[in-house]
Amino acid sequence: MRTVGVEEELLIVSAGSGLPLPLVGAVLDAAGTMGSGPVLKSEFKQEQIEVNTRPCGTVDELLAEILAGRALADAAARLLGARIAATATPPLFSATPTLGNKRYSLTAERFGAVAREQITCGFHVHVSIESREEGVGVLDRIRPWLPIILALSANSPFWRAENTGFASYRTQMWSKWPTAGPTDVFGSAASYDRAIARLIGTGVLLDEAMVYFDARLSKDNPTVEIRIADICLYAEDAAVLAAVIRALVETAAREWRLGTRPPAVDTGTLRLSNWQASRFGVNGMLIGPLDGRPRPAAKAVDDLTSHVRHALEQSGDLMLARAGLGDVLSRGTGERRQRHAFKRRIAADVVAAIVSATHGVGRPDVDTAPAPAPEKESI
Repeated sequence: MRTVGVEEELLIVSAGSGLPLPLVGAVLDAAGTMGSGPVLKSEFKQEQIEVNTRPCGTVDELLAEILAGRALADAAARLLGARIAATATPPLFSATPTLGNKRYSLTAERFGAVAREQITCGFHVHVSIESREEGVGVLDRIRPWLPIILALSANSPFWRAENTGFASYRTQMWSKWPTAGPTDVFGSAASYDRAIARLIGTGVLLDEAMVYFDARLSKDNPTVEIRIADICLYAEDAAVLAAVIRALVETAAREWRLGTRPPAVDTGTLRLSNWQASRFGVNGMLIGPLDGRPRPAAKAVDDLTSHVRHALEQSGDLMLARAGLGDVLSRGTGERRQRHAFKRRIAADVVAAIVSATHGVGRPDVDTAPAPAPEKESI
């Protein structure tokens, strides 16, 4: 059984106004007095905090880690009059100070407004691999399925107090980084290494850590790291998505071992697929992962489930994945919950709804109301 662990990037927000607060240092200090627990880390911006789970063998174990990490970060934030919110972009903000270490300062200087505006929160899933060759074989074969993962996680409809019309506006902001997005087929670990070396050799990037592919080999762990997803509003959705991603990796690894060629999907089409998933999430049409044709989101998700079914059966996660994905399709992702809260036009209410769902206990309530029309409005 492959292990799976996740990194959750979360916002630190005011309990009153909902504005992001640059308190990560103080939150980490407060959490350090609370004993052992999930690993908390600083991120690029001082209004963000990262929670890392341990590698887990079961989805139940992973969900417990996710809930414990969110609870620990929130308990520390509460001591400072703040809360922890799982949203991939803040509904509103004014300033985003970069964490004051040398690397982040260099990043801010080199990338200008792209760095200044980059307050986005992702959900990174690490799945164990047996070798780097296997890992590259996995990367080559999961490419066309990743836009569906993005759609299932979409949780960022607002930006600068505006309803953007996108389900995942984080994707649009994140795409401004020069290496962000899908990749070509690599073919081998040596080819992957050469591609990374060429990127670094341009002098544009500070280092290998700035290779922001949708999925990549982890630099520090024997894992593939799938980075395309928004931070999930509901912890339960995060666990289900991690289970599906683990099954996707296992399926791809089997194909690689059998010598099955990677799907012949060009990178340009994948960029369009990402854009479509970012725009509509699970509320509209997605692009078919293998044929490049539009299809309803529910059909695309069914294609993904069918593709990884055998791996889900072997891990014991098939029923959980079916139920969890069915819930997401029925009630929507975090994006829809945010839009429903937005109807009162008060930013603090939107953030309050996010905070409540971030720390909810048990499965989120199913909301079958239709998604509000994604019109351009101001909070």
